[in-house]
Amino acid sequence: MKKTFQMIDLDCANCAAKMEDAIKKLPGVKNAAVSFMTQKLTIEAEDDKFDDVVKQAVKACKKVEPDCEVVVK
Repeated sequence: MKKTFQMIDLDCANCAAKMEDAIKKLPGVKNAAVSFMTQKLTIEAEDDKFDDVVKQAVKACKKVEPDCEVVVK
């Protein structure tokens, strides 16, 4: 499964790169991309673990940049 999420208040490209690296290391993640320019997060992960991966990805983003919010609908 692959989904894209809107990010709010992502302040720098370096932080986006750190978030991307952290998310790619999560178990079940096939690929991840964080775009500072478009303020979007794309996650590709195993279907049965997808919801858990998204929760962990949001936590990873908060660790790097506490003010950044990932819009999960």
